[in-house]
Amino acid sequence: MDITIEMIKELRERTGAGVMEVKKALEEAGGDIEKAVIILREKGVVKAAKKASRVAKEGVIEAYVHTGEKLGVLVEVNCETDFVARTDEFKKLAKDIALQIAGMNPLYVSKEDVPPEVIEREREIYRTQLKNEGKPEAVIEKIIDGKIEKFYEEVCLLEQPFVRNPEVKVKDLITEEIAKLGENIVVRRFSRFVVGEE
Repeated sequence: MDITIEMIKELRERTGAGVMEVKKALEEAGGDIEKAVIILREKGVVKAAKKASRVAKEGVIEAYVHTGEKLGVLVEVNCETDFVARTDEFKKLAKDIALQIAGMNPLYVSKEDVPPEVIEREREIYRTQLKNEGKPEAVIEKIIDGKIEKFYEEVCLLEQPFVRNPEVKVKDLITEEIAKLGENIVVRRFSRFVVGEE
């Protein structure tokens, strides 16, 4: 299949990758733009992993107040330089993350932030449920592992499906921006406020 200029342009707009990277990804994907996005993301993940060790001390604090002023969010999103922190792409990412927190109510930023006692409590609840359902001992632990992964998707911001595109997790959205902007990006912390809630 011929790779057209329109295809290259569309893929560049969607991924922020360079012309040659986009062309190679399209050729590798046989002209399938969705497959090419995945190929570029996989390459971006490699770039992002290298950047993950770099210190992110600049950034923004983004505020989101929902219509009716009964729900609000503050989130700190960090990057490496003030230059990137001022870009429209970075600010949009911070806004999207604040919207995610408002809509999906995560309790933690990442899996690593979940206290071990919380995980153990969840495991015990699942174990009791599965025994009550008569599941065989041999499969209970595997089922529990799957349920814990689902639990992470509910309570950890980075593991949640993104509200604007549930095909993508929040951590993948951040990884795409790391690949585009060329800097490590970290969600440092957040607070979600609801009027009347303790």
